Amino acid sequence: DTSAPVVMTEVARLGAGLINDVRSLRREGALQAAAATGLPVCLMHMLGEPGDMQNNPHYDDLVGEVSAFLADRMQQCAAVGIASDRIILDPGFGFAKTLQHNLSLFKHMDALLLLGRPLLVGVSRKSMLGQALNRSVDERLYGSLALAALAMNKGARILRVHDVAQTVDVVRMIAAVESADEE
Repeated sequence: DTSAPVVMTEVARLGAGLINDVRSLRREGALQAAAATGLPVCLMHMLGEPGDMQNNPHYDDLVGEVSAFLADRMQQCAAVGIASDRIILDPGFGFAKTLQHNLSLFKHMDALLLLGRPLLVGVSRKSMLGQALNRSVDERLYGSLALAALAMNKGARILRVHDVAQTVDVVRMIAAVESADEE
């Protein structure tokens, strides 16, 4: 989890399996460093920088703008030799988005599947849950599990979670139902 090219290079040397950059390889030299590692990359949507991203984020077409941003980042990756099969996309829940942005993006997240890459969803214990449910961080398990199930239903293939055992049960149960045949 880094935006620094030198860190990308070093962690790849040490055996990391994925570069997760909340800035989507927008720092100088990051695209080239990521390409040189040969590792898969996770590109995440975010307006601005972490220090100012929540200062009144605005979208005219939320899903369209997130999709266009991610498509552009994929093109930038292709330009430096990062093959599309090495790319994972993250809609960036909680990054430069209000509660309503997060809820709407989640509702329409399946539209991002048109980009043709696996989606990673990280909403476990996030403030959007606290705002929607009026719950503290340590009371967000059930909301996190509900969103994990919904994310799977909407096409997410990778979940970033805190409560691993509980989320694995949710995923296994969904898989059991989805693989069942009539007798």
